[in-house]
Amino acid sequence: MSDIANFTPTNEIEKALVAAQTGEIDVDDFMQQLLGAQLFVPVEDKQKVAGLQTTTKAKFLSLEDEDGQSVLIAFSAPERGQGFLQDFPDYQGGLLVDIPWLIEKLGVGFGISLNPGLPVGFDLEANMLEMIAAQMQAADE
Repeated sequence: MSDIANFTPTNEIEKALVAAQTGEIDVDDFMQQLLGAQLFVPVEDKQKVAGLQTTTKAKFLSLEDEDGQSVLIAFSAPERGQGFLQDFPDYQGGLLVDIPWLIEKLGVGFGISLNPGLPVGFDLEANMLEMIAAQMQAADE
C-alpha cells in the first residue's frame, strides 16, 4: 500500500487505477473508465531517421508471459514508460490509443499489461479482451 501512497496520479485513468487498487471503486467501474482511456503503447523505431516513419505498420512492444501468452505493453501516460523502456531502446516512441482501437486493429489473442514495473498497474488477460471484443461486436450489430 505504501508504494501506491507514493504514486501521484497525473490523469483520470491513473486516478481510477489507484481507486481500483485501494478498493474505492469496483472492477466494473474501473473497466468502463479503462475502455475509454487513452493509453500509451510503445512502438518500434529502429530506423530513427530524423522523425520519418519508415514503415506503414506499427510494431507494438509485446512480451511473452510465463504461459507463453503474448502481452502487449501499455502505459497510462508516456512518461510512465521511461524506466521500463530503458531495456527496450528500439521502443522509445509510441501511440496514444484506446483498447477498442487496439482490438479493432490487432484482433484478440493477447493480453495487455498496463504500467508494468510500477506500483499502480493492471493486467488484462487475453480472455478479458475476447469478452470486450464480443461486446463491441454485439453493440455494432
